[in-house]
Amino acid sequence: MKPRATKGRRRGAGFTLVELAVVALLASLLASIAVPVWSGHLMRARRADAVAALTRVQIAQAQYQSHNGIYAWQLAVLQGAASPVSSAGLYDISLREASADGYLATARARGDGAQKHDSECRELLLLVRGGMVSHEPSGRCWNL
Repeated sequence: MKPRATKGRRRGAGFTLVELAVVALLASLLASIAVPVWSGHLMRARRADAVAALTRVQIAQAQYQSHNGIYAWQLAVLQGAASPVSSAGLYDISLREASADGYLATARARGDGAQKHDSECRELLLLVRGGMVSHEPSGRCWNL
C-alpha cells in the first residue's frame, strides 16, 4: 500500500529557494559586519612596522648622541636604523629637525602599500626634546 501525501508535508528532502535565500542573506549580513572589523585589526597590527622602525631610530639616536654629543641629522649614519623604509616596506622613515637637544623622526605610510588607507594614523611621529619623548599623533596609533 502506498502512503498518502498529506497537505503541508514536503515530499522530497532538500531546501526551498526561500530557505536558501534567507541563508545567503544572513551570510552576506555577517560578512558585511566582519570584513571591516577584520580589516581594522589588520591595519592596527601593521602599524607595528612603523613603531619598530621608529624604536630602532630612537635607540640608534641615543647611541649616536652618547658618542657625539648631538643627534644625527641623517638616517644613513645611524647604526641599525639607516634604512629609509621600514622592514616590512609599509612606511617611509625620515629624520627632521635634529639638533643637540633632540630630533623628530617620522614614519609615513607609503602610497603604494597596505597602509595607504590608514587615515587615522598615516604618519607616526617620534619627538625627542630635552630627554622627553612624545609619541604622536596618539597613543592609539602607537598601540600603547
